[in-house]
Amino acid sequence: MAAQARVEAADEVGRALADRPAAPAAVPAPEPAPAVAEDRAPRRRRRGVNLRELRRQQTREAIVDAAAALFAERGFDHVSVLEIAQRAGVVEKTVFNHFPVKEGLVFEADPPMQAALLDAVRRRPAGESVAAAAGSFIVAACSRLGDPAAAQAVAEMARVIRGSRTLQVREREILGQLTDALAEQITLETRAAPGELEPWLAAHAVLGLYQSLLELARDRVLAPAPDGDDRAGRLADDLRAAGERGLALLQFGLASYAKRPA
Repeated sequence: MAAQARVEAADEVGRALADRPAAPAAVPAPEPAPAVAEDRAPRRRRRGVNLRELRRQQTREAIVDAAAALFAERGFDHVSVLEIAQRAGVVEKTVFNHFPVKEGLVFEADPPMQAALLDAVRRRPAGESVAAAAGSFIVAACSRLGDPAAAQAVAEMARVIRGSRTLQVREREILGQLTDALAEQITLETRAAPGELEPWLAAHAVLGLYQSLLELARDRVLAPAPDGDDRAGRLADDLRAAGERGLALLQFGLASYAKRPA
């Protein structure tokens, strides 16, 4: 974040001395010019910090764009960090300054989901369950993957991830971290004892819904559509409908689901 300028307060002791009547040798009141000069310096520093942050963000975006283009062209495993740096017009060290590991260029280019999911849980109204709050957030987020404007990006990401064993492993690790974070939040709220099953079962169920909708979106955008089939236009609605069915299972249980016929 840009540093905030802090302006020093005026010297009250100096003013008091300047106002005393006795004083042939009284300390004179400060001239206004130095104060103006002091005010300008923090503003210059603030502008400098803002410009540095802007340049940093622009560099990060150039690296992400270069990586996305190269991964789409040749696959994640066949592109080096050096090639990404050259495409972005930076040195290799700059890429690692922004993304310490190569996989971060795929999974850390956008703000992480974890903070938004946990915030949705913390901000839910009184009387609403964790499953309802987290599940509703996930359904809304995944439904947006079906927007026609997002379809190309979802398809490109799906091809890159499904074409790399390394990325598939990393995605499962991220999903596990997200599950752990949600389970810990539930444990904190419910004051569950260590080892209690419910927080972890609830967290795994909620993140199972997320993973299912994500894979559904990827399957749909990668599948060839017959001529005249408006599958892409229906995807957001289909994801929302599937998500709501899954959310109903989370909220009302699996007791009546998949019963064996008599």
